[in-house]
Order: sequence, then structure tokens, then C-alpha cells
Amino acid sequence: MPEIPNLIAFALIALGMVLTPGPNMIYLVSRSISQGRLAGLISLGGVALGFVFYVLSAALGITALLVAVPYAYDALRLAGALYLLWLAWQAIRPGGRSPFQVKDLPKDSPRRLFLMGFLTNLLNPKIAVIYLSLLPQFVTPENGNVLGQLLTLGATQIVISVSVNAIIAVTAGSIAVFLTGRPLWAVVQRWLMGTVLAGLAVRMATDAQR
Repeated sequence: MPEIPNLIAFALIALGMVLTPGPNMIYLVSRSISQGRLAGLISLGGVALGFVFYVLSAALGITALLVAVPYAYDALRLAGALYLLWLAWQAIRPGGRSPFQVKDLPKDSPRRLFLMGFLTNLLNPKIAVIYLSLLPQFVTPENGNVLGQLLTLGATQIVISVSVNAIIAVTAGSIAVFLTGRPLWAVVQRWLMGTVLAGLAVRMATDAQR
């Protein structure tokens, strides 16, 4: 079990990242608006399966890496900080696109919806980097059972991401209508998330080696 402060900090980062527009959110919103809420939720099931795949793969790989390479933790910590800064820039860069500015998608069967959700997540580099570079920041090797800590953190991220995306999928239509008439809200959301992610990146980069 990770230390409680680490678990809370990771949960906040996971929340911030799931609220930052990416391929998963764009696909789920587009699918929900084009084909209905149920289609969005079925697609989300595929996305969740992609998370499970990444968690298991990353947890096993990171555990072996931290044991075999003494400076692996520092390398992953800095990589995670740089990635958070990149996400912050993506949130605030000029011309950034709201995930609720969507295009129509063709209607697909439940099986194809699930598969497309899975592939969208599996081919999303953001997810791979989250697990490979961010998970180790919140593990305390001295407490033992590194694999257990990693799996707990991964499960936390999955629960938060699936919960938030489920709410977004169900309310996508209403949110899109709201933001269409209030573009300032979309700008505020982008700058807020960009600021939070940049702050977390700076903290991670300057954190003393444990």
C-alpha cells in the first residue's frame, strides 16, 4: 500500500490529467454526441480495458527496472516532470481545441465501439508515459512490495479516469451546448489545468531524491 500522502497526491494528478483533453476524451465525447450515451459508455469499457493492460505491463516492468538500475528513479522522475510541462503547454497553447468541438462519427455496433475504445487508449502515448514516468514518483521502495504499491496506484488512476469519463460521456451533449454559448469557460478550464500541471511538474523536478 502506498503512503497516504503519496496516494492522495497521485489521485489529484490523475484527476487533473483526465480533465486535460486528449484522444480518449475526444473520442468518447464525439461518440456520445453522435451515437448516444450508451455508445459512449460502451466505448469507455474498451478504454478501461486499455488502462488495465497498461497498468499490468508498467507495474511489472517498472518493478524490475527500479531493482536493476540504481538511477532509474531519477530518470523517470525527470521524464515525468517534462511530460507534465508538455501537457501544460498543450492545454494553454494558442489554437487549442476543445474536446466538445466534435465531428459526426458513423454509427457502429457495440463490439466495434468497445474495440475502438480499447484501441484508442492502447495507441495513446499519453497513457504509456503516465504509467512509465509518473507511477514511480509515488512509490516508496523502502516500504517494500513495490509491485503492490504500483498496482494500487494504477487501480486508483483507473477508478478516477473511468468515473470522470463516464460523467463526461453521459453529459457530453449538455456540456457542448453550455460551452458553445460560453467560450470563456473553455479558456478558463484550459488555463486552470495548464497552471496545475505546470506546478506539479516543477514540484516533481525539484523534489529531492528519496
